[in-house]
Amino acid sequence: MKARKRAKIKKNDQVVLIAGRDKGKRGRVLAVAPVRGKVKVEAVGMIKRHQKPAGNRGGGIIDKESWIDISNVQIVDPQSGKPSRVSYKVDQDGTKFRVAAASGHSIEK
Repeated sequence: MKARKRAKIKKNDQVVLIAGRDKGKRGRVLAVAPVRGKVKVEAVGMIKRHQKPAGNRGGGIIDKESWIDISNVQIVDPQSGKPSRVSYKVDQDGTKFRVAAASGHSIEK
């Protein structure tokens, strides 16, 4: 049985790439695969795929986002706008929430 991994980055988070071909680009997370340790970021890591026509969609060469290793992205600090690691804090009432490690500000909407 495979152990489950937890991803500190979630769907719709604003992230910045810290390594790779698109280093420095920012985007919104479209999908997270915690077991594989991968994320898809909007308009980052674009690849071309040759697609056959099927059903109501046409064929041709399409651009789409590829999976990026989760270690190559960091969340955008809501206060400074710079990349930051993610840590957790617990409120008085016992609710756990994510905070930017650099500034200590909450990431949750």
